[in-house]
Amino acid sequence: MSDREMNSIGRILALVLRHAPEKFGIEMDINGWVNALDLSVKVQEQRRNFHWLRKWHFEAIASTDDKGRYQVEGDMIRATYGHSLELELDLPTDNIPDELYWPCEEDAVETLLEYGITKGERKHIHLSKTIANAMEAGHVRISRPTILEVDTVRAIAEGNIIWRAGKTVFLCEGVPAEFLCKVDSDDPVIQEMVATWEKEEEEE
Repeated sequence: MSDREMNSIGRILALVLRHAPEKFGIEMDINGWVNALDLSVKVQEQRRNFHWLRKWHFEAIASTDDKGRYQVEGDMIRATYGHSLELELDLPTDNIPDELYWPCEEDAVETLLEYGITKGERKHIHLSKTIANAMEAGHVRISRPTILEVDTVRAIAEGNIIWRAGKTVFLCEGVPAEFLCKVDSDDPVIQEMVATWEKEEEEE
């Protein structure tokens, strides 16, 4: 596959597995699984330029995705997070790092440290494995994200559930304020990433 073809198939996977399996006439079970062979056939029928598509192309995308956005078991494939569908993902809850991270606007920090993080209309809150992961996730919508650290050891001990959804992404339904603290903006990772963004902006 060329990079262009891989990106196109990746967008189809995201559409079908996260949002609208009906767009390609695909049946999805309550845990988000679809048959990869059926999906390849349906895509071939609707997108003639993908007449060569086979289920192993989906498997290749899933296995090389650095964020672990997709999971493959046998002939079945599913997205591990980012759904707008009502699903029961039955994701694992073991091997959660002692700290996870969440990006936000600087002017929201005071409120979050008082009231905690709530999911609102979202299906789940997406926490990141590292400060760098959180910076990258936040930079999509925030020019200079502020990072909050989540004390997962205490949160889980108090009955909060955190799921492993990918290589760098974890899901939860909320984080009470007592398990949050702000990461210092002088943190070397934050400083390095901000410097990189500023350099890129100057070169544009």
